[in-house]
Amino acid sequence: MNKAEFIDAVAAKAGLSKKDAKGAVDAVLDTITESLVKKESVSFIGFGTFAVADRAARTAKVPGTDKTVEVPATTVAKFKVGKALKEAVSAK
Repeated sequence: MNKAEFIDAVAAKAGLSKKDAKGAVDAVLDTITESLVKKESVSFIGFGTFAVADRAARTAKVPGTDKTVEVPATTVAKFKVGKALKEAVSAK
């Protein structure tokens, strides 16, 4: 499912126009992004938690060669699945 299909599904479930659903979805995504930029986590009980984590610099080996490269430290977004979502997905 891509973003447009997701917006259509939200509009249908919530009884909203596609324009209103797009606004709501964009607002949610923007709010999550802004929180992660501030290094704050966003939790939805039962669904999951969006958080940021720091990855240390490391040396990595290039597959198929003996060459190594330095991978710089970085900050990444992570998602930890909540119990209810995990159970819903594994039940199917």
